Amino acid sequence: MENRITLSKRVEGKSRLWVTLLLLCFCSFTWAQVKVTGVVTDPSGEAIIGANIVEKGVPGNGTISDIDGNFTLNVKSNKATVTVSFIGYKDKTVALNGSTNLKVTLEEDSQSLDEVVVVGYGSVKKSNLTTSVSKMTSEAIEGRPVTNLSDALSGQLAGVQTQTSSGIPGEEMQITVRGVSSINGSSNPLIVVDGVITENMSNVNPSDVASIQVLKDAAATSIYGARGSAGVILIETKQAQKGAPVVKWESYLGFQNAVGLPEMMSPKEWMAYNLYLKNAMWLQKDGNNTLDTPNKDRPSGDRVNPDWLLNPNSDTADWTLRSDLPQTDWVDAILQTAFTHSHQVSVSSKGDRYSIYASAGYLNQEGIVKHTGYERFNFRINASMNINKHIKAGVNFAPTISSQDRGESEGKDKVIMTALTMIPTIGINEGTRSLGFSKFRKDDVNPYERLRQVTDSRNIKNFDVASWVEANIIKGLTFKSMFNYSSENRIDEYFLPLDVQKMSVKSATASSKVISGSRTGWQNTLSYDFTLWKKHQMNVLLGQSIENRSIYTADMKATDFPLDNVPTLNQGATPSQASTLKNIVRTASLFGRLSYNYDDKYLVSASMRRDGSSRFGPSNRWATFPSVSAGWKINSEEFMKDIEFISLLKLRASWGMSGNDRIGYSDYVSTFTTGNVAYGNTSQIAIYPTNYANSDLKWETTKAFDFGFDLSLFKNRIQLNVDYYINRTDDLLYNLQLPAATGFNSMRTNLASIENRGWEIDLTTTNINTRSFKWSSTLNLSGNKNKVLDLGGNDEIITDAWNAQFITKVGGPISQFYTYLTDGLLTEADFEVGADGRYNPNKPLVPTVKGKKQRPGNVKYVDVDGSGSIDNDDRVAYGSNEPDVMFGFTNRFTYKDFELSIFLRGQIGGNVLWIGARNLDTGGKYGANNTLRRWLHCYKEDYPNGNPIPTELGVDMSWDGKTPTPYGLGDNSEQDGQLHRTDLEIFDATFLRIQNVSLAYNMPKKWLNALGIKAAKIYGTVENLHTFTDYVGNPDTNSYSTNPMLRGADYNTYPLSRKYIFGVNVTF
Repeated sequence: MENRITLSKRVEGKSRLWVTLLLLCFCSFTWAQVKVTGVVTDPSGEAIIGANIVEKGVPGNGTISDIDGNFTLNVKSNKATVTVSFIGYKDKTVALNGSTNLKVTLEEDSQSLDEVVVVGYGSVKKSNLTTSVSKMTSEAIEGRPVTNLSDALSGQLAGVQTQTSSGIPGEEMQITVRGVSSINGSSNPLIVVDGVITENMSNVNPSDVASIQVLKDAAATSIYGARGSAGVILIETKQAQKGAPVVKWESYLGFQNAVGLPEMMSPKEWMAYNLYLKNAMWLQKDGNNTLDTPNKDRPSGDRVNPDWLLNPNSDTADWTLRSDLPQTDWVDAILQTAFTHSHQVSVSSKGDRYSIYASAGYLNQEGIVKHTGYERFNFRINASMNINKHIKAGVNFAPTISSQDRGESEGKDKVIMTALTMIPTIGINEGTRSLGFSKFRKDDVNPYERLRQVTDSRNIKNFDVASWVEANIIKGLTFKSMFNYSSENRIDEYFLPLDVQKMSVKSATASSKVISGSRTGWQNTLSYDFTLWKKHQMNVLLGQSIENRSIYTADMKATDFPLDNVPTLNQGATPSQASTLKNIVRTASLFGRLSYNYDDKYLVSASMRRDGSSRFGPSNRWATFPSVSAGWKINSEEFMKDIEFISLLKLRASWGMSGNDRIGYSDYVSTFTTGNVAYGNTSQIAIYPTNYANSDLKWETTKAFDFGFDLSLFKNRIQLNVDYYINRTDDLLYNLQLPAATGFNSMRTNLASIENRGWEIDLTTTNINTRSFKWSSTLNLSGNKNKVLDLGGNDEIITDAWNAQFITKVGGPISQFYTYLTDGLLTEADFEVGADGRYNPNKPLVPTVKGKKQRPGNVKYVDVDGSGSIDNDDRVAYGSNEPDVMFGFTNRFTYKDFELSIFLRGQIGGNVLWIGARNLDTGGKYGANNTLRRWLHCYKEDYPNGNPIPTELGVDMSWDGKTPTPYGLGDNSEQDGQLHRTDLEIFDATFLRIQNVSLAYNMPKKWLNALGIKAAKIYGTVENLHTFTDYVGNPDTNSYSTNPMLRGADYNTYPLSRKYIFGVNVTF
């Protein structure tokens, strides 16, 4: 039977209709896939790399040009229109009109200098700036293994100084803008991220940063009033760009090694040096002694056999030891080749009504000191939406989680210092209670084991969110309201087991510190941009802000733990501390700014801020901070029109006031605590005051003048910015020492005045710009001189710090080193000759320390006051940590698909005090800790009764012509005759550092198209390649204290590292 399907004419007609519709849809779909190719060039025909090509009306459909300027884009039809744009060039709109192959030439924008620069509560075109602002973009960060954003600022911006306070992974650098601006207050600049004030930048992922602007003069910072005197750092994070959605993956991995460590003696060298000391002391003790004289202080027979060593602390007369002595390099034992890796994924998309940028990042950095490291998780969402044509709203959301293992590595008697000084003949498997202490030194703790067993951690959770709404009321009139909330919860935990403590210690120690802080803020601004009679452009800004910050601290310590493996505080039988503290700070502000631009020639801006802070008493709670600035764009004048090679010539000047309120939370009121006090013959619990209140405390105020000019030549291929400034800060806060009769040590008061004068130069050049090769350079130079003008009637303030002294004098900079001067070494000619024809150590011909014995080879001290004796009155202010010149120099080369970047930075002048040298200069103490290798080559006296140098070990111990006789080699009176804190421990801090060298390869577009990849870059980089310096360590350090009056001291902190990194960036 034949099966048939018969359609009626009606059904058949419907079928034909559907087929026709399907064909039309198919054709429509086909037309939507018209393929357009093309190339984007500049007027000279050179390819423009990274130009944005977007189909007009379809914001999600776009692409970018490749290394040769080529692009491919699928559009809806051959009647479509595309928009081509690139920074520094005018946008161009091209209608296809049936063509599918385009050649687009972009014209240079005569206003390319007019990139937008973010300033306080707004933005301004760069060419219209009348204040001093430095800017760096993400280009300066990309490809560098920057753990903390503060690292990225080093050497990049004129007038911005960064110093290492700690090399522990995750630590921030100290940042100073235009010199130290406070004695006891904070000299740290204010940090503002996306318009929100924050405490630090450690929780900002460097990969999320779009730009960093530093406001330097008071006209720029006064809009931040009471918190702007030390400069303001504005950080803008990335936002979505219009075009097709972009997914970017950034990843790098690498390793790092320690550099810049002091050179200590090897085990063999330490043995030889100690044999020399023992021989010299024996020959020196009595002129009749020889090295062959039997004595309990000497082994019998000839010089010590090279296979044996004297026992430093033996309780017997037998000083000889076994021949199988351990030989341990303790520094090598605690260091490691550390691995690091970082990964980030970001997604961005922007349409007509929405914009979203989202990222997630992970960083893991091992420390070069074992059992130290840093780990961080970063998340960020920046989103906004146009609610209607007048109103848009947005939210910035950025939680961060980080953990840091510190390893008890820094400080006196900590792991790094212990490893440097540990006797190298103690074995790696001794030096704890469980392993057994060495017969050499029963109180020396194994630093490797201590590092392995100690708990020294810091865990931080940050949460930052800001929501805002913006309304365009009428043309040019914009109201914006922002509410922000941030919180930080930090837990520091420490536990030191008894097993790795000295025998004199009887218990393990534990502590826990919890800091929980939150900040809420609300700010409202009203901005009006308008133009009158075509030539008068004006902007008026009015604003208000309030902020509330609370900090809760709980600090607990305990001892007497029954077990080493139960580190919880409640197991400690003896609580040694238990305290909690809560502080609240509230601020309120009103501010305004007026900017005027006449005919793009004459620029004037004025601002004023009124601040109130709960840190001060009612009579000084409010202060006003005004500013004014002006600029003259000479190139816009008629008489300059024919000078075409000058793109911009602008003179500018500014004056302003800013303040500093970052002092104690409640210094103006009396605070009380409870504790044990003596009452008669008994001790009783009592309530007593903890401070001497000063209700007259007021703001530190900075008045600043800045004059500068901006010059751009040859269509902006050469850009030069020069500034000269004078900043004076008055009413500096200082802890004034009080008489003992008051019952208080000091009182916080407004006491001093200082001045900073300096200059800055920024130079950017495009040296070569051809189709296949481009070379550009950036150079910044700056110098600052700090001067103390007044110390409240005092001539000087001397500050002690761990057997070192610093001095602050009127007429000099803050924090000079206070020390003795030296004039070479004593020779036999500096002594009277005795009856035996040799020098007489009891009758020197030069001033001595406290009249004590001296010997040839000792340091010769300068008798500054001419008293005939070396005493405290011979100390002088010598050197300062402030450099004469700081500089950064970057060269970028692009050849076809290759990119090479070389970044140098450094300073000329300045000094560093090696305060940690005293631990390493054990000098003439026989059997003491390991010491600096230089002492092998110390001055060695010729003894008529023998040669103390032990030649059997084959160690070169010849004199280097500069190292003195070891400290303490001789009797007690001679030991008292040598001083430590002299100019010999103060070094020139001049250095040149190859900070970064990076080589990258952009993979060709034709390789990536088939994989759906828009761009891919692979790169290798070396960070901190080499430092040229005369200093033994890191000359760019300030590791002893953040106190401005103790600047420039190096305390053998966590060492610098050299990083080798391989990375890849892929854009989909």
